[in-house]
Amino acid sequence: MFKRIDHVEIAPSNLEASIAFYTEVLGFRLKERIQVGAPTLKRVAYLELGDTMLELLELVDPAPADHTPRVGYRIMALEVDNMEETLAYLADKGIQPSVAPMDVGGGSLRGEIVDVDGLSIELRQWSRE
Repeated sequence: MFKRIDHVEIAPSNLEASIAFYTEVLGFRLKERIQVGAPTLKRVAYLELGDTMLELLELVDPAPADHTPRVGYRIMALEVDNMEETLAYLADKGIQPSVAPMDVGGGSLRGEIVDVDGLSIELRQWSRE
């Protein structure tokens, strides 16, 4: 019945800056842009990474992100092959972890970075055992 998560929707403060971050830093590919022109929505951009899709919404006058812990969706996670290599690559791009990688059991590693709006992105290296 249910197959997979089709996409994750993000409302950035600056559509072009977010497209640049997700494509130039994280390796997503811009699939499509759509001009909407609705009262609260200007444009939509679709970005792909493997079979994962991000839908970026350019809203009219969005309020800044509220990082208060609360009930709701909290984070997007990207699987990485090698945490050490990933962090070295990100450091070359000027990005440091917001949460240092830690062993979360069985040799799996978990760390976090943030995007241009400070939205958390988990980095997960699963154990090969």
